[in-house]
Amino acid sequence: MTFKEKLIQNFIEEERYKMIFKGLGTTLLITLFAVLLGILLGFLVATIRSTYSKTGKLFILDRICWIYITVIRGTPMIVQLLIMYYVIFASYNSKVVVAILAFGINSGAYVAEIVRSGIMSIDAGQFEAGRSLGFSYASTMIYIIMPQAFKNILPALANEFIVLLKETSVCGYIGLMDLTRAGDIIRSRTYEAFLPLVAVAIIYLVMVAGLSYLVSLWERRLRASER
Repeated sequence: MTFKEKLIQNFIEEERYKMIFKGLGTTLLITLFAVLLGILLGFLVATIRSTYSKTGKLFILDRICWIYITVIRGTPMIVQLLIMYYVIFASYNSKVVVAILAFGINSGAYVAEIVRSGIMSIDAGQFEAGRSLGFSYASTMIYIIMPQAFKNILPALANEFIVLLKETSVCGYIGLMDLTRAGDIIRSRTYEAFLPLVAVAIIYLVMVAGLSYLVSLWERRLRASER
């Protein structure tokens, strides 16, 4: 069988290319909403933990956040996804929602530590200066500390989101047809592993390269704004 015939068999026959597009859409949907959830959780947890480190307040919330981070970072993503689907949401029908929650909660733990390290890296004098100008603790964090911390953590934050995009490839374990699962389904039907799986790998590579390029542009703009 020629290369052209293999292309037709894997992607054209039975409109199999549509499975790739459908899987890609599912992957992007899960990644987008999981990123948003991860940012929300991460910044919230980081704020609580850094507040405790700086002021000694919110002890109970800090302990809860510590347990959350320890458990999530200490267990495999695939195990968390399976527990979320088969145990916590066993009677819930939307696999996409379950996947978003699982990946978002997982990402939030890593984002929290990234953000917290960024906050703690800012000189204490910055915080004291904000308070001396009459800013409240919250205002100082929002207007003085966070913008500086964000510039410091942007590379690590972008890397976490790229990792999240690739981690969604395990969605097939709960029967969800994401990009990787779509390629595997085509492989199982055509008994040809090379083309569908390489196509999936290339799509992931293009997305990751695109995200990396956009982040590098953003970093350059942030550096330029400091001059």
